[in-house]
Amino acid sequence: MTLDYIKREMQIKNYSHKTIDSYLYCIKYLITYYHKPPNKINTDEIKEYIQYKINKDVSSSTIAVYINAFNFLYQKIYRRSFDLKINIPKRAKKLPIILSKTQIQTIIQNIKNTKHKLVVSMAHASGLRVSEIQSIKIRDLDLDQKIIHIKHAKGKKDRLTILSDKIIPDLTKIIASKNSNDFIFESERGRKNVNTDTSKNFHQRAKKIRHKKTSHLSLSPPQLCHPLA
Repeated sequence: MTLDYIKREMQIKNYSHKTIDSYLYCIKYLITYYHKPPNKINTDEIKEYIQYKINKDVSSSTIAVYINAFNFLYQKIYRRSFDLKINIPKRAKKLPIILSKTQIQTIIQNIKNTKHKLVVSMAHASGLRVSEIQSIKIRDLDLDQKIIHIKHAKGKKDRLTILSDKIIPDLTKIIASKNSNDFIFESERGRKNVNTDTSKNFHQRAKKIRHKKTSHLSLSPPQLCHPLA
């Protein structure tokens, strides 16, 4: 069976695009590792492969994705009596770093790119992930009520969040010539246009305002949305 067939089966079962991509990635590298089709790979070999990944210091969450992918492949596709259960060592959980109001303001003020500045401002003021901002359309904004309707957010759930007075003027300028079905941030072809450059921009600015005592900490966009998300 080809990867295209496996992909089609997952699509029929309504798996998310992210899950499909993750499972296909895992299956592809299992095939590459053993240089033979998956139906020729036995359970002991699969356990050996998982152990190989664990020894490579792959995160526990990633190992769990591999296990789920292989369980799907052999249970749903090959109809084997297969249930891969491996105790995965869990890594210590760290509390998120919460930036101070002054630190966030400093980061935002020093972003020169207008679009990136507005994206970061929205992430902070409305408690949004960059991926959520990427999917917002004009029709999802209620400027009068100061509300944003986030559709198909994490867990495929819709939710409402607040819209800050401070970013409404800039938002109004951006959406002035757009249609209700347009994305707020889009390319000239009308496609989503918030990418990893925005995250990198934030990360670079965050580095510059770190205190010497916390110079070892890694800061990223999610720190902006913790108060509301």
